[in-house]
Amino acid sequence: MSIQSALVKPVLRVISRTMTRDTDPLALRKAVASTAKRMPPLPDFVTMDITSIDGIPAAWFDTPGNDPSRVILYLHGGGYLFCSALTTHRDLLWRLSQAAECRVLAIDYRLAPENPFPAAVEDAVKAYRWLLDEGYAPKCLAIAGDSAGGGLTFGSALKIRDENLPLPAALVGMSPWTDLAATGASVIKNAKKDALIPGDGLREGAEYYLQGEDPKNPYASPLYGDLAGLPPTLLQVSNEEVLLDDSRRLAAKMKNAGVPVLLDVWKGLPHVWQALAMLLPEGRAAIKGVGRFLRGHMKSNLSH
Repeated sequence: MSIQSALVKPVLRVISRTMTRDTDPLALRKAVASTAKRMPPLPDFVTMDITSIDGIPAAWFDTPGNDPSRVILYLHGGGYLFCSALTTHRDLLWRLSQAAECRVLAIDYRLAPENPFPAAVEDAVKAYRWLLDEGYAPKCLAIAGDSAGGGLTFGSALKIRDENLPLPAALVGMSPWTDLAATGASVIKNAKKDALIPGDGLREGAEYYLQGEDPKNPYASPLYGDLAGLPPTLLQVSNEEVLLDDSRRLAAKMKNAGVPVLLDVWKGLPHVWQALAMLLPEGRAAIKGVGRFLRGHMKSNLSH
């Protein structure tokens, strides 16, 4: 663990506890958006084009030398309640574009509690279908996400498979939330270690999204789904997260279902440390690892 990580974790803990004192999701969304305004500006070499995908707010992220035929559909985290591709995740997204040498299309799917499950899944599948309709080949596509967006990545992939759409070439989950029933042992074991997520608040947070839906519905909690046939998958998670077992158990189920899966467990890092790459060397290294994985699985449609 780097010195930077050791220094940032206590700060994150204070920020997290301060923000979650008020459990009203709309107030929390406002607080997160306010904090996101302090994010550094994008480098001059990065292009961010704000757009709309069938009515879904979205943005394209491009860096020099990218293969325009390859696209990552990115689904941001934030407990299904807050965060945005245009604010909290901008730094992560351009770095991912650079590392994977491809375009990134990040959508702002509808948020709960105003838009409960399955709104986020519907938006993610709609955006993926749009990419197919625009002529992007499945072999050139990947879906990735962090935290809630990581769970949404796998829930959406199940929905895409079940709707008989061609699956993308690869999936990536960064600290994915795959079990909204919060049954993992790490929810309790790591409750005092996790600098960002209060384990005792997971079920309450999930209910804002589920609003009475079964927390073991596979499209909401992909851990409980039939995972057979899903694309090669990379999971990155820290050993100190309350969501550690969301990744460990998903990886085990994928392996048993015959899905090629790489479980990459890092030590001593906060939840979704990749989003702190501007501060943490481990964040930059993890994103490079995602880039290597995706470059190894996503094909190109460029003529040579």
